[in-house]
Amino acid sequence: MYPEYFNFDSWTEEANEIVGKHFNYLKKLTEEGAVVMAGRTLNEPMSEEDFGIVILETNTKDEAQNIMDNDPSVTGRVMHAKFYEFSLALLR
Repeated sequence: MYPEYFNFDSWTEEANEIVGKHFNYLKKLTEEGAVVMAGRTLNEPMSEEDFGIVILETNTKDEAQNIMDNDPSVTGRVMHAKFYEFSLALLR
């Protein structure tokens, strides 16, 4: 669920700029090897049911948490994030 400050009806140019920084942040982390994959649901129009997932490979939980906490979309309060540890069980 989006935080109370998130409003689809009043999406601003500032929010667009922050989302652009978010994309570039994840792109850089992908090039550096920390992001394994990133993406979002594709419902149109977007709603509170939409979400994104970023899977990171880091040496420590703290490193992953730091990456998440410093994402421009989180610090810019356009998106919120919740950290989950993940253990791969199967891979195609």
